Amino acid sequence: MSGARRLGARWRRQRPLRTRLALTASAAVALVALGVCTAAFFVIRYEMFHQLDLNLTQSATRLTQEHRGEGPDVLAGECRFLSAPACAQIVPATPAGDPAAPYLLPVSAPVREVAAGGRAPYFTNITLFGKPHRMLTSPIGEGNALQVALRSDPVEKGVRQAAGLLGAIGVAGALVAGGLGYWVSRTVLAPVARLTSATERIATTRDPRHRIELPPGPPGRQDEVTRLATSFNTMLGELEQSVTAQRRLVADASHELRTPLTALRTNAELLARADRLTDAQRDRASGALGRQLREVTGLVNDLIELARDEEPRPLLEEVRLADLAEHAVATARFHWPAARFLLDIVPEARWVTCPGVPSRLTRLLTNLLDNAAKFSPPNTPVEVTLATFPGTLELTVRDHGPGIAPQDIPHVFDRFYRAESARALPGSGLGLAMARQIARAHGADLTAEAAPGGGALFRLVFPVADS
Repeated sequence: MSGARRLGARWRRQRPLRTRLALTASAAVALVALGVCTAAFFVIRYEMFHQLDLNLTQSATRLTQEHRGEGPDVLAGECRFLSAPACAQIVPATPAGDPAAPYLLPVSAPVREVAAGGRAPYFTNITLFGKPHRMLTSPIGEGNALQVALRSDPVEKGVRQAAGLLGAIGVAGALVAGGLGYWVSRTVLAPVARLTSATERIATTRDPRHRIELPPGPPGRQDEVTRLATSFNTMLGELEQSVTAQRRLVADASHELRTPLTALRTNAELLARADRLTDAQRDRASGALGRQLREVTGLVNDLIELARDEEPRPLLEEVRLADLAEHAVATARFHWPAARFLLDIVPEARWVTCPGVPSRLTRLLTNLLDNAAKFSPPNTPVEVTLATFPGTLELTVRDHGPGIAPQDIPHVFDRFYRAESARALPGSGLGLAMARQIARAHGADLTAEAAPGGGALFRLVFPVADS
């Protein structure tokens, strides 16, 4: 049995889904049709024989009323013809009471038992005059049984005709079920076939711009297969954006790395001829080489973190953003001595905590402060404010530099994006992109806007539970 089951499973796996669906639908409809025809046959057969039994019962009732009190004898014997009345005879409980003339209908032990009152009336099938008959045996009077018989071949012929007709209907139903199953499989699986074709085309061309054609109709009335195709199109859109972003990242990284690598090679070649350089020239070349190595190292590290497109998820802990802000501002004051950093923490925000990774949040704040200090004129303040609002903890960083042009605001957090005013300043254009990635990984929202009165304002909002 297990071998046959494995063989059937292997056969199903080797058949296309369309074939399996067509066969399954056809088999289901065919089984229903055959089941209905079988049930109808038994109902028709029961009703036809039940009607014959009713005729025998009526004939027995009439003969009982007409011949009550008479002795054993043959009452009617012309049932060999279809239009003749029923054959009938009265049989005593013991053979000693039998008449001299032979009986027309067969007399058996159960007939004597009915006559003696030891058995209930019953129906039986017999053969008489070479034709099938239906016979009823019931008690009549004291110690006698009445036997009544009618030809049953018309009923059996009708049953056979009904069986043939219902069998033909069942076969026709099975054929129609096969056609409907094939049509249903083609109709239902058409979107799946388009999805398969699109998948194979994408796998062959490696081009995620292809889409599956969807049938017209409102989105709320789409079936499951159409929703699957819609979801697949959405996935293809996300894949296309991801591939485009990766290609842009590679192109931008190649462009950004070309300049420092060229400078590194130039200074390395220059230092290779150190015997021709003065001590001052050698020191300048060595210092430039060190700065460029640090710049390239930082750029590569930033690229590695951004290429993951998601933050690693080490064990989170409850972090006081006020403490991190104080540490980040102190560090920024050391790195940017020409800028003045003003930190304002409202008392309600000092003890508020949020789940996060301290090192990553510190990197986020450092990137925001470095960006603000880079654009701030000398001796102008960089204002850092930490405050609480219902359900949120908000940190703002504001500088008094040239600000952000309206056309640059949608692209401030893009990788390698450099506004016109920032082209001449140091940096790779990855700091703000990394800051937003870290913010999103912590469930926070980082936005940029033009500050009132000039400068740029970056707003970092963390959701926190109300205490």
